[in-house]
Amino acid sequence: MLFNSIHFAIFLPIVFVLYWLVTNKNLKVQNVFLLLSSYFFYACWDWRFLFLLLFSTLLDFFAGLKMQKARSKNTKKVLFWLSVGINLGFLGLFKYYNFFADSFAESMAHIGFKIDVWTLKVILPVGISFYTFHGLSYVIDIYKDRIKAENSFVDYALFVSFFPLLVAGPIERATHLLPQIKTKRTFDYHRAVDGLRQILWGLFKKVVIADNCAEFASQIFNHSASYSGSTLVLGAVLFSFQIYGDFSGYSDIALGTARLFGIDLLKNFAFPYFSRDMAEFWRRWHISLSSWFRDYLYLPLGGSKGGTFMKVRNTFIIFLVSGFWHGANWTFIAWGALNAAYFLPLMLTERNRNNLETVAQGKILPTFKEVMLMLLTFGLTTLAWIFFRAESISHAISYIASIFSSSLLLPPQIMPCTTLILIALFLLIEWAGREKQYAIQTLGLSWKSPFRYMFYYAIVFAIIWFGGKEQQFIYFQF
Repeated sequence: MLFNSIHFAIFLPIVFVLYWLVTNKNLKVQNVFLLLSSYFFYACWDWRFLFLLLFSTLLDFFAGLKMQKARSKNTKKVLFWLSVGINLGFLGLFKYYNFFADSFAESMAHIGFKIDVWTLKVILPVGISFYTFHGLSYVIDIYKDRIKAENSFVDYALFVSFFPLLVAGPIERATHLLPQIKTKRTFDYHRAVDGLRQILWGLFKKVVIADNCAEFASQIFNHSASYSGSTLVLGAVLFSFQIYGDFSGYSDIALGTARLFGIDLLKNFAFPYFSRDMAEFWRRWHISLSSWFRDYLYLPLGGSKGGTFMKVRNTFIIFLVSGFWHGANWTFIAWGALNAAYFLPLMLTERNRNNLETVAQGKILPTFKEVMLMLLTFGLTTLAWIFFRAESISHAISYIASIFSSSLLLPPQIMPCTTLILIALFLLIEWAGREKQYAIQTLGLSWKSPFRYMFYYAIVFAIIWFGGKEQQFIYFQF
């Protein structure tokens, strides 16, 4: 059930009305209803994987309770590693087994040994990387005595399975979401309207920006050998806006939907393409994942403390793991390594926290220096996205090599004028709202009613006009 589908357009109002009109007097009933709705939402993808989600939820719930009651540190440690091992085992089996098996066979073939490996013919369970990380953060926090184990299975299961975040995040923390689940929620009109506004902007990002960019980006990447360097640059730029519009659009819809039910999820994007260096970019892109790796991997490894070797090691570990988290392909690992190489000079020269505030804060226009820094950061990011989008390492290298050829000076062979105009308008709106939670949070609120509603209707019209075949969100595959 895609967020941009007619099925979700039917599902959401029904759940919303029943939630506030039928279950609003009892918190337990509210949570049970939301949990059942979430399981139905997930079962619409493939009901068989619902049992895997339920097993993972039960495992971490009871592991948490047993760890809290454990009388010895050794017992607690055994329970902790049992939960972590089983969770990572399932994730590895479904997501990475074929990658390791095929890579091993290929490496053996290079030294003269032919090995037939058995590969799994299974579909990757949607959202497994996200709900696995929900559970892992929960058991880690209990093991580290940061939180107490949750006694209500319904509340914990809703924390893991709340349908707006279930299949593609944001990756929530028990310390942030569980208290909201355990607190009675009452309907707030202004909060609900704000949620609808964010959903509207998320749909615009996905349907109007991402899907339009995807049409041309796919054409260029899939036939890159036939195009000039300038066209390949255009394809890479379009993919940059495709993946941003797609994933941040999903996150906006998720956050807006959660707000309809009186719940605030973690912010996942903060206008990353207005960043002035790569450190700032990673503070603004997929924030819930970046902060998860920081808190549960980077800092336990020592973070940026210690000598240069430790700093370099930890930086490469976190970026390589982040790349591998995205998928079982060497292209993702190369993408992570390239971003580590971008980040390291900033960290080693202690300039990785130079740009903590929003660019041109309180101003209409940025300075010339800020424009140049944003363009440089976007260019480096776009170069890395080529590895993310390419089918293989060799495809990415040949793509980049073809860019830096004499054909770079030729006019692009494809010129999607309408899409480029839409991107320009999109950037103007994003720039105007860059200091808010999302671009149109307050845009138009001070206008007279006819102009304000004309603006919203224009967004709705654009979504309908450019909306065609339902396009799956990119991050559903992760």
